[in-house]
Amino acid sequence: MGYVYSSSVNTCTTSQPGSKRAAGAAAPQDLALWSGTLSEHAEFIEASALYNRVFRYGDKGLALNSNLLSALVHNGGSAVGVRAPSGDLIGFAYGFPGTDGTHSFHYSQAAVVDPAFQGHGIGRMLKEQQKQVALGWGSHRMHWTFDPMLSRNGHFNFNSLGGVGVKFVEDYYGRERTDRVLVEWILDDRPDPYAQYRSLAPQSALGESDWGHVIADGDRRWVPIDAGISSGDDETEAISWGRANLRSSLHDLYNQGFVIVSCRRLTAETSVYLAVERADDAPTPAPKEAAK
Repeated sequence: MGYVYSSSVNTCTTSQPGSKRAAGAAAPQDLALWSGTLSEHAEFIEASALYNRVFRYGDKGLALNSNLLSALVHNGGSAVGVRAPSGDLIGFAYGFPGTDGTHSFHYSQAAVVDPAFQGHGIGRMLKEQQKQVALGWGSHRMHWTFDPMLSRNGHFNFNSLGGVGVKFVEDYYGRERTDRVLVEWILDDRPDPYAQYRSLAPQSALGESDWGHVIADGDRRWVPIDAGISSGDDETEAISWGRANLRSSLHDLYNQGFVIVSCRRLTAETSVYLAVERADDAPTPAPKEAAK
């Protein structure tokens, strides 16, 4: 089963399994987008091509294997996509069942969106579709990681979806510049213990001189970062400096029992993370290091 979404009004209707097109052409500001699961070999080939193109992976060792996707969807995993009115695959996400030794969860390894279609809520569609697959497999929480230097991703993960940054892992993939924050997203309807914090903004002005540093504010901790960094940027000296500062600050925060619950844009140049003490009824990640 798939869904046809209108990106301008955020509504959807069901479409038959295997359907790849929304009915009729749509203007860019009112895209009728199909969202659903991927299950056929040709679809996995499309997904792999989109994945490699968006991430610009030249190294074949980082490519996505279509046979792996097929095995995943038969064994507790997910492969979901979003199609444009033309039928082209413009969004894709995949995941698999995981455990941290304490909890089981659905792990979302990657989500990609064609750059030409960003800003139409496709990332949200992918996550919501993946959520349904995960619930169907019996999972009630989802995990994934993101680069904390990318404030736009942080805002989506925390403020749009309501996830929580529960852990920081240095060089998550065993390569330089792969520091990651681990996000946990609860899929059932239990109350959000951090709801009161997600709309807060710092009382004092924060700017470039504060980037990467922890700013104490009572029981809260603010961490401003450069709002202008995107995943396609070259690693300049300034970005490397900011990454090192942020790494140190995140290590300190998580060692002190904080979790990240928000990332908001303050100005055109500065975004800010909000970290608060872990709620008593919030899940606690296993202490062991994540596998690399």
